[in-house]
Amino acid sequence: MEKDYRDEFLKNITGSFDFEEPDNGHEQRFLAKLNKAQGTASISQKKTFWWKPLSIAASIVLAFGIFYGINNTEPSVDERVAKISPEVSNAQFHFASLIQEQVKALEAESSPETQKIVADTMDQLKSLEMDYNKLEGELLKGGNSKLILSAMITNFQTRIDLLNDVLNQIETIKNLKNYNDENFTI
Repeated sequence: MEKDYRDEFLKNITGSFDFEEPDNGHEQRFLAKLNKAQGTASISQKKTFWWKPLSIAASIVLAFGIFYGINNTEPSVDERVAKISPEVSNAQFHFASLIQEQVKALEAESSPETQKIVADTMDQLKSLEMDYNKLEGELLKGGNSKLILSAMITNFQTRIDLLNDVLNQIETIKNLKNYNDENFTI
C-alpha cells in the first residue's frame, strides 16, 4: 500500500518540474531579502574586474621594458676605449691588477704608526683615478689619441710609483721602530 502511494505521487508530479534557471542577480536579491527579514545588514559583494586589465597592462609594460633593456645596452667606457685602442685595454688590465695587489699590500701594512700615510696615499690614488677617468672621457670625445694614451699610461705608472714609495717608507718606519725597540733598555 505504501508503494502504491509513492507511485501515484510520482505519476502526479511528472512533467511539473521547473527546469528554468533563475534570473541574473537572483542570489543577491534572495540574500538581501533574507537579511532584511532577519534584521541584519548585508555587505554587497560586487565583483570588480579592474585587476584583469591592469595586470595585462603591467605585463605589457614589463615585457617592453625587458625588451628595451636587452636591445638598448650601451657599451661601457672600457669597451669603447678598447675599440679605439686595444693596447690600452691590455695595459689597463695589467696595470690595474698590479695596482690592486700593491693596494692590498699597503692595507696589510697599516698600523697606528703608518695609518696617516696610508690614508693620504689612498686619497692620492682616488685623485689619480679621477684624472684617469677624465682622460678616458677625452679619448672618447676624439681628442689627440696618442697624447691622451701616453697620459693614461703615465697615470698608471705614477700610481705604481706612489705605491712603491709608500711601501718603502712604511718598511723604513717599521725598521726604525724595531731598531729603537732593540736599543731601548729598561
